[in-house]
Amino acid sequence: MASDEYHRRTLITRLTLRNDEDEQLLLDTIEEWLDGCNIASTLAWNTCHTKSDVRQLAKQQIKQETKLGDQHATLACHEVAGAIKSCIECRKNGKKASQPQFTSRSMTFDRRTLTVFPDQEMVTLTTLGDHSRVHADLSLPEAEDGYQREYLDSDEWEYTESTLHYRDGGWYIHLGYRTPKEDDDSESPTENGTVLGVDLGVNQIAVTSTARFFDADELNHYRREFEKTRGSLQQTGTQSAHRTIESLSGREERYVKHVLHNVANGIIEEALEHDCDGIVFEELDGIREDLPEAAWHSEWAFRKLKDFVEYKAEFEGLFVDTTNPRNTSKRCNECGFTHDDNRHAGQFECQSCGRTNHADYNAAKNVAELYLRRGHQSSGRRSVSQYALKSGARTPS
Repeated sequence: MASDEYHRRTLITRLTLRNDEDEQLLLDTIEEWLDGCNIASTLAWNTCHTKSDVRQLAKQQIKQETKLGDQHATLACHEVAGAIKSCIECRKNGKKASQPQFTSRSMTFDRRTLTVFPDQEMVTLTTLGDHSRVHADLSLPEAEDGYQREYLDSDEWEYTESTLHYRDGGWYIHLGYRTPKEDDDSESPTENGTVLGVDLGVNQIAVTSTARFFDADELNHYRREFEKTRGSLQQTGTQSAHRTIESLSGREERYVKHVLHNVANGIIEEALEHDCDGIVFEELDGIREDLPEAAWHSEWAFRKLKDFVEYKAEFEGLFVDTTNPRNTSKRCNECGFTHDDNRHAGQFECQSCGRTNHADYNAAKNVAELYLRRGHQSSGRRSVSQYALKSGARTPS
């Protein structure tokens, strides 16, 4: 079955190793894995990028120069193939991309090299060679309704390729789970479907056309603190400071992804609560120009948020689409009057009808309404003719 025929989820939890010898063995395995990836990267860079080609080119040399077993050598080749392919895509988009270098203490496992024992809440992982394994306990939350158990105890979800991470002195496993998508040939387009509009911003990460606000104050505060600390370390200029900056960047990215996951979950909840058929964002191309006061990272964060919403929406049977953001921030959603002076900072006051509202909420309604007006419909998509909203002026609570 092709990869796009599955719903996919990631179960993230901490691992507890049973003794110091196992921990050292895993650390040694990761170091050999990184060496194997860098060997393959050097051989394949500017030469090939498909899994089969990289494997044919580099696998035997990895096995000769490292202590990795056959399957881990194969997985290292696949990891490199994916990284080189991403570099090729970057170059196609006019961005610079250099040869991938593997330094982060993490590595990939599959069903041959990792086994999950749900009843015992533990996993076993293949280390150096093909037969040596370590046992590790899954540090699951005490609550029986934790989301991890939804997958561990399910007969519908099977574990697949997973990633082991070692950071800040702790072990973490990102267990990949998948379930086949259901084929429903009987489903026909739904008339008079509903969409949820979403506006993205700086002070509010996102605002929906149903007046749900996802505040960015805490996120912006943490990012400013990260930036302040990073600047101080850069002035120090020592090798130790450089290593700390790398660790800090990883911690910052994990924090941002955690926040964006929560926002994505909230957007999905809002769409389901209002019986929506789809979710509409603004097109993200050129968002830096549309939000000049946003930091350089905003485009990455917004794209990551949209990615999170897309894969969660797919599982719920919702579509996700975009619309041209032209005039969404300047147009009065009540009377349709469009003017540059309608918006003042975070407030919207129509120069024609005098209606006032929160600027991002007004824009979220426009995102949905203009999507409908501009006829963004394809033959395979449900027909939608309305959008979910709450009337009147709204402010963040």
